[in-house]
Amino acid sequence: MTESASAAAEVQRLLRPDLRGRTAYGAPQLDVPVRLNTNENSYPVPQAVVDAILEALAGDVASLNRYPDRDFADLRAALTAYVVRQSGVPVTPEQVWAGNGSNEVLSHVVQAFGGSGRVALGFTPSYSMHPIISETLGATWVDGLRGAGRPGAFDLTAEAAAEQARRHHPAVVFLCSPNNPTGTALPFEVITAVLEAAPDAIVVVDEAYAEFARAGTRSALTLVADNPRLVVTRTMSKAFAFAGGRLGYLVAAPEVVDALRLVRLPYHLSTPTQTIARVALEHAELMLGTVEVIKAQRDRIVERLATLGAAPVASDSNFVLFGGLADEKATWQALLDRGVLVRDVGIAHHLRVTAGDPEETTAFLEAMVALAPTHLATTHEQETVA
Repeated sequence: MTESASAAAEVQRLLRPDLRGRTAYGAPQLDVPVRLNTNENSYPVPQAVVDAILEALAGDVASLNRYPDRDFADLRAALTAYVVRQSGVPVTPEQVWAGNGSNEVLSHVVQAFGGSGRVALGFTPSYSMHPIISETLGATWVDGLRGAGRPGAFDLTAEAAAEQARRHHPAVVFLCSPNNPTGTALPFEVITAVLEAAPDAIVVVDEAYAEFARAGTRSALTLVADNPRLVVTRTMSKAFAFAGGRLGYLVAAPEVVDALRLVRLPYHLSTPTQTIARVALEHAELMLGTVEVIKAQRDRIVERLATLGAAPVASDSNFVLFGGLADEKATWQALLDRGVLVRDVGIAHHLRVTAGDPEETTAFLEAMVALAPTHLATTHEQETVA
């Protein structure tokens, strides 16, 4: 046995048994002309915001010998102001919590309310980090069903969600609206039905893509005041074009926020992170200036793929799940060979593509036009990309 093989075997022996054989989460990070696989905002941070951040950071550097504000008061105030302005829902800083990306915020919730001997319930296909966070923190994960178990169906009814919540007695329930990877907003009555059916659970509504939702889509934020077991999580990674800034947050009852202090690591948000996020929030209108353009490209993808004979899912997010593929892995590779990277989310005959800027969208659609005759299970007469 080689030295590296021996070390690997020793590590596996010492590793928690429930972690053996797992693979780490992550999408391919490949150097290709068109990267549309991780739902990033394709537009760079505006120069005016860059300048403001650099100016603000200059004042932080000399004090990096000191720990950051443990309760990030200024950032919480900025997040509160943004949430109130964006949603129209009254929120106080005592209801807001933040972490290094929404994944850390979600992990705080599971640490505090899930864990060993408790059940976490989600409805797949959905965000793949929900089960990863739950299981690695010791909770028992239950894959709830969408579409009443019908192959290829992604809808989730209030009745089906409530029945599964009653059956599994969860301590934490994950709902996702708009849902990743399907892109669909959740029927609002699902949230209220689950809250009623799972009286001993914290119900998390993951609204990472809320800013991209179509007009008239309601936010679960409107239910927080009357439901102390409801948590709504959001992120600055998507609409804010701030994925590298790593800032996620939640809104919940102040008592829930207080409970999360029990599990957070000391000083978990660095001084630069707090400053960068706060300045970005102060420039929210500028940072969100590309949202409507991205939504237009999303709708363009849905419309064009439908004319090609694919089966795109109407989306409230910045990405589109599309089916109708004879072999999704072969199509993924064929797109990559043409310089376009999309996401294989593990659903047979489906792929997911991020809505990029107009040039990136055109590159993807032109590639799909070329591939349609051999890669779509059913094709229509091919036309020039609109």
